[in-house]
Order: sequence, then structure tokens, then C-alpha cells
Amino acid sequence: MARKLLKRALVATIALLTTAATGIAIQSADAAAAAPFKVLAFYNGTWDAAHIDFDKEAKEWFPKTAAQYGFTWEATTDWSRLSASGLSGVQVVMFLDDGPPAERRAAFQTYMQNGGGFLGFHVSAFTTSANDWSWYYNTFLGSGNFVSNTWGPTAETLKIEDRNHPSTAGLPATIQSSVSEWYSWSNDLRNNANIDILASLDASTFPVGDDPNQQWRSGFYPIMWTNKNYKMLYANFGHNGMNYSTNTRTSSTFASAQQNQWLINGLLWLGGGGTTPPTTTPPTSPGFSSLINKNSGKCLDAKGAGTTNGTAIQQYTCNGSAAQKYQLVTTTGTYVRINNQANTAQALDVTDVSTADNAKIQTWTYGGGLNQQWQSVAESGGYFHLVNRNSGKCLDVPAASTADSVQLVQYTCNGTAAQSFRLG
Repeated sequence: MARKLLKRALVATIALLTTAATGIAIQSADAAAAAPFKVLAFYNGTWDAAHIDFDKEAKEWFPKTAAQYGFTWEATTDWSRLSASGLSGVQVVMFLDDGPPAERRAAFQTYMQNGGGFLGFHVSAFTTSANDWSWYYNTFLGSGNFVSNTWGPTAETLKIEDRNHPSTAGLPATIQSSVSEWYSWSNDLRNNANIDILASLDASTFPVGDDPNQQWRSGFYPIMWTNKNYKMLYANFGHNGMNYSTNTRTSSTFASAQQNQWLINGLLWLGGGGTTPPTTTPPTSPGFSSLINKNSGKCLDAKGAGTTNGTAIQQYTCNGSAAQKYQLVTTTGTYVRINNQANTAQALDVTDVSTADNAKIQTWTYGGGLNQQWQSVAESGGYFHLVNRNSGKCLDVPAASTADSVQLVQYTCNGTAAQSFRLG
């Protein structure tokens, strides 16, 4: 694959919203329309089926995400728009699968030096001749030349190196990436005072790659980073798994909810003009509230009004009972435990600390487990989805059922109404 290559983000911000321990903590979309911004993504779409497929997938995922979070996203193969006039009104530039042609480099450098935002993926940092555009490869990205890649594409555990950056807000100490081929570089970014490494391959994830001849077995490999002198982010990922013989996708770059959260956080930071997300007042309750599913209109319910470990959490016709009243209490960062009114020592819990789709939801005595913590991410119209801290998956009504007594599960976040809830 390296030989082939040689040819060649709520809505204004994601904010932590808290009340006292007796209130509700969620992330609000109230400020959504206050600061819309525009993202212009450049790509070529002409080399390597895996990169072309990533372009195709990005053109589906980003517009949907933009609509949810209040910005606009456009993709183009017309690099002539990388100019002062073409970038007028654009807050963030993306490079999906390459860097700009030589005649557009000066315009991009000027844009960045004047405070523009940038998010680059995977191949946008690839070069074997960094000195041909030293500002971009050595100064701006800091990476220098491409050295090696892993093969085949794999999903890995990433260690969050800087948990105080706006793009990593709410992420746990480690996250699971989506599948990608991974690059290494000639420059050690740890020795560059201007570079803030946001995430690297966690030591537990080695070996990386399944081809013994293109495999990393140890070492330090940065995956996401920013240059402190610019409003920019770089992501090492952006290479879908592919069956090259049939030209079909075997993985998705957007399969990891936690990696997606980093993208969304990062875009909102890049487009919002600030470095610290402001807080706003969320819709709150002084005590307990119902959690109502958007698809079914039914309430989260402790089966049989149970108050003991292992009680199933189901959906049921709303009836105002204590079995259907819940309180979201901040644990750490942007995460909450979700207590039932009938026994506040019990919290919503993913069975067996599972990270699998369709793992069932129950109540269990709260012990600080990551499987007992959730992040509420605002949508429009007062709805939000709940992402489990351990798995990165969403609270879900299986098969989008509208029936009573269906036990809730966790499932890969997909933006459907079966994963959307509101307070009632």
C-alpha cells in the first residue's frame, strides 16, 4: 500500500451542562443557531479505492452531522477555490485525501496564518519530500516525511494524551478507533514544543496490523494532534478497509462513536472561534423526570418497579410512577449516572460491562464503573441521545419497537429516533 501511495463537530459548541446533584445534567443545543459556520472539504478521489471510498463515506456522514450540529459542509474537487475569494466566508477547510497542488499552497498558508480552521485526514500529511513544502509538512503539521504504514487496516485502542483540549472533551482515558491503515513519520512530534499530541496508539493495542511484514509491535505513534500556533487538527485515520478484488467496503471510518465524538468536538471548536466551550442553562428538573423515547413515545421503566440489582430497563406506556422517574447526576467530565427514583443507589448499567451491540440495560448498585456512566448529546427539539462511556454506544430501543415491555440495549449510534430521548 505504501508503494501505491508513493505514486499517487453543540451546535455552537459541545458544552458541559450541570446542575446540582439533585438536577439534570445534559448537553444543550440551545445555542445552536447562534454561531453557524461553513466547512469546505477538498479532495481528489482519484487514487486508491480505500481513499476514494473514504471520500464517498465522508460526503454522506458530514452533511448529516452538519445538519444536526448547525454548520454547513461542502465537498469539492475544484482546488482553485483554495484562494482568498474562494475561502471567503469559510471557517474550516478540510483535506480529505491529499494536500493542495503547488499553485494553491500560498493561499492555504495565508488562510491559516489569518486564523482559518483546518482538519486534515490520513493522506493529507503523506509525503516523501517534505522539504518541497517545508512550512506545511515540517512546521504546520510537524510530521515531516512518511516512513512506514501498517497493513492491513485495523481498529486500535487510542490513548487520549491531552484530555483538556476542546476536541477531547468528555472522552475517557482510552477510546476505540475505527478501522484504518496507520502512518508513521520521520519527525518525533514529542520533541516539537508547538505540537500538542491529542491521542496516540495505546501500549495495550500492539501489535498493530495483521501482516507480519507491515506490523508495529512497539513504539510511540501519534494519531491525532494540533499545532498550538494554528487552529488546526490532524487525524491519522481515513482509510477504509476494502476488498480490492470486488471494490467493496469492509469497514467504516465512522464506526467508532468515540472517534466521531472527537471529530464533532473538534469541528465545533475549529468553527466556533473559541478555545473553551461556554456553558448555557439546560432544560432541568429540580428532581426526577421521565425519559421518553422519540420513536415510541414511551417511557424508560424499571420492570415490575424493581429496585434490586439486575432489574431490566424497558420501555412502557408512560404512567408517572417512580419506576419511570430518573435523575442524571454528574460523575466526571461530561458523564452522568442515571438513577431511578425508587432506589437512587441503583443506576442504569450495561450488563457484563459489555461493549457489544444489543447488550441489555439493567439497574445495578452504582460503583463508578464506566458501563454505568453516560454522556447526553443534544439533538434538536429538546431531544438527546445517551452514549455509554465504556462502549461508546447509544441507549437504544431494539428494532425501533413501539411495544410495551421491550428491554433497552446499547447499540452503535446511528441517529435514529429509537436512540433519541427527551425529558418529560
